[in-house]
Amino acid sequence: MHHSQIKPEVRRLLAEGTVLPAHPLALDASRALDKTHQRALTRYYIDAGSGGLAVGVHTTQFAIRDVGLYRPVLELAADTASSWTRRPLALVAGLSGPTRQALAEADVARGIGYHAGLLSLAAMKSASEDEIVTHCEAVAREIPLVGFYLQPAVGVVLSANFWRRFAAIDNVIAIKIAPFNRYRTLDVLRGVYAAGALGRITLYTGNDDHILLDLLLPFDLRDNGVAVRTHIRGGLLGHWSVWTASAIKQFEMCKAARNKPSVPADLLALDARVTDCNSAFFDVANNFHGCIAGCHEVLRRQGLMAGIWCLDPTEGLSPGQMQEIDRVYNEHADLADDDFVAANLAKWLA
Repeated sequence: MHHSQIKPEVRRLLAEGTVLPAHPLALDASRALDKTHQRALTRYYIDAGSGGLAVGVHTTQFAIRDVGLYRPVLELAADTASSWTRRPLALVAGLSGPTRQALAEADVARGIGYHAGLLSLAAMKSASEDEIVTHCEAVAREIPLVGFYLQPAVGVVLSANFWRRFAAIDNVIAIKIAPFNRYRTLDVLRGVYAAGALGRITLYTGNDDHILLDLLLPFDLRDNGVAVRTHIRGGLLGHWSVWTASAIKQFEMCKAARNKPSVPADLLALDARVTDCNSAFFDVANNFHGCIAGCHEVLRRQGLMAGIWCLDPTEGLSPGQMQEIDRVYNEHADLADDDFVAANLAKWLA
């Protein structure tokens, strides 16, 4: 499936840059899929105004693959979306594992109607750059790709030269930049620029520690004294799986400020407040151990999840994390979207 086969309106949506929440997994007390709450989450993201959904990604828990939930969860999100709204939505499927597994997942996702695959390279830790490029090329023949620079804590350190080679793959349509590191973020921008691909590949932030500044900052890439200005145009974020309605307002504010000669100081100051919320939800104090459970806890408080269960019984909130979530809920109450959720929850759960 070539990107020319993506519906033009979806292609446009992805190219403009949009809000793509990373879809969590709603489970019941016996750790089975809770379809009612899973559907409610999809409807919530759509009604909040998301431009699409990323499903089968880290926030959806990689272990769905081990328990036979990869296809059912992707199908449920796609079916719920198509019956809930008529507007075009970009559906991105998480792809992982060695080449054979990534190809099989791409095949499943494409068959269900997903438009692109977010390719995790976590399984390629010991591979050479050449091997990783070959892997990406193989998967790109099956489905349009969203590249993914993930935190070296869970991924691989990739050079600007790697990103140049990756950006030269013709079926790459976007890159999610999420190394949580300024230097490595710039490596991706430099690589895409060097490949002459800035016009073809849309940059998305996944840097949960720096969301709003990534969306606001102009980036000047220089070659022999000539500068090309570019922007990170959208976000594909686990952080956006919670308080999504206000995340979308923030995104729109950043987008509106993008080509202005100056940016309001209040909007710049909001970046650190969002980062502070993220530190609690993502359990930064404990090296992200409770990042999925932390997002679940916010959704549980709002009634969008029945509990914070993860597929792995040992995965939950870290000591002190609940207090941190209480703290940011208190200090940043105006960033929550509790009222929006309360007003719509009954119809989402129906």
